[in-house]
Amino acid sequence: MDYPGFGLSYGLHGYIASFDGMVDHVIEQYARIRGRKDVQGLPHFLLGQSMGGAVALKVHLKQPKEWDGVLLVAPMCKISEDVTPPALVLKALSILSCLLPEAKLFPQKDIGDLGFRDPVKRKLCEYNAISYNDQMRLRTAVELLKATKDIESQLEKISSPLLILHGAADQVTDPHVSQFLYEKANTKDKTLKLYEGAYHSILEGEPDDRISTAIKDIISWLDSHC
Repeated sequence: MDYPGFGLSYGLHGYIASFDGMVDHVIEQYARIRGRKDVQGLPHFLLGQSMGGAVALKVHLKQPKEWDGVLLVAPMCKISEDVTPPALVLKALSILSCLLPEAKLFPQKDIGDLGFRDPVKRKLCEYNAISYNDQMRLRTAVELLKATKDIESQLEKISSPLLILHGAADQVTDPHVSQFLYEKANTKDKTLKLYEGAYHSILEGEPDDRISTAIKDIISWLDSHC
């Protein structure tokens, strides 16, 4: 789904006032979908990519018994040092976020270049009109950092069957953190797949054969858990 402030959903584009509030919106929306007669009795899984991976983990942590499995694609459990400003800059930006929460002042590298390995797909992503491509808003940046720190402190509470997919060359979210998540998660039913040379956007920005492999891995895992 498009979260509030993203895609075609309502709200100031690219703005997260509260990450936990956004997670509660997701839980509410999923509850509506799961309440439909045509899906009752079916198994239900969470799938999240990048920031959506953090959302999926937070949903699971709030509803540990509600889901049959969690699938994470390049999850944002911790933001890579390559795209995070120095500590002193972060402290200053955190203070500024209280005064100018909507301001686009958070420095960041071009995520398109870091996320898409296929040059044709990288060029096409520039024409995605609903994608937020500006500097990150201050409150959004602070909320993302808070969310990842919270998730990192609760990795041992993750108890659902777990599939993690991550590009080994990802410079946006750290594949080593996915390895750490895999080791710390409190479930015996867990699988980690690292794709050699792959960037951040495994499902959109890689060559077609790599995208096909990742999708087949997801389908195969789901088939084995239904």
